[in-house]
Amino acid sequence: MARAFAEISFTPSVLKIQQQQGSAESYAKFLEPDAERGDTLGAAEIAFLAARDGFYQATISETNWPYVQFRGGPAGFLKIIDDRTIAYADFRGNRQYVSAGNLADSDKISLILMDYPNRRRLKIWGRAKLVDKNDDAKLVSSLQVKGYRGLPERAIVITIEAFDWNCPAHIPQRLTAEELKPHLAVLHQQIADLSEENQSLKEFLRQSD
Repeated sequence: MARAFAEISFTPSVLKIQQQQGSAESYAKFLEPDAERGDTLGAAEIAFLAARDGFYQATISETNWPYVQFRGGPAGFLKIIDDRTIAYADFRGNRQYVSAGNLADSDKISLILMDYPNRRRLKIWGRAKLVDKNDDAKLVSSLQVKGYRGLPERAIVITIEAFDWNCPAHIPQRLTAEELKPHLAVLHQQIADLSEENQSLKEFLRQSD
């Protein structure tokens, strides 16, 4: 855990409950001035982000309701601009524009990025800027993924305020169909080998009769 995360997340109400539950002392060190800042992406974070094909995104409405949705695309559609900035093309969907409307009012945004096979999770807090394709066609075009049929309407550019890697204790291990392929290939080969062996045994038994 880093100081930037603690400064955002450990509000007075959170600190009060930590004190009541006996965990305040163990977390106090993350608010010390010399604690690691944790708002600049390193090699591990950049590699993790580049491999994701989706993430959960939270924004805040004008009426202070949180709105969470899943944003997906080809692996790598979330682009790293620099060590404090990430961005993605906002493709046309159901045209409700809830997230876009929320971000037009409040630029606060939070992402949760999951790696279920390896039970890893990265949280990001940031400030988002909407960039319409009519205002910066070059930027929006640079975020398009080659071969992907989604129609980008705008860019979402996020300046990172903090990030945090979570404990894997309660993350379920799940695999997509694509991630299952190498594991299933081994089973398919074993089945084929056993089928061939079974057929050979049947032939041997017939000849023995």
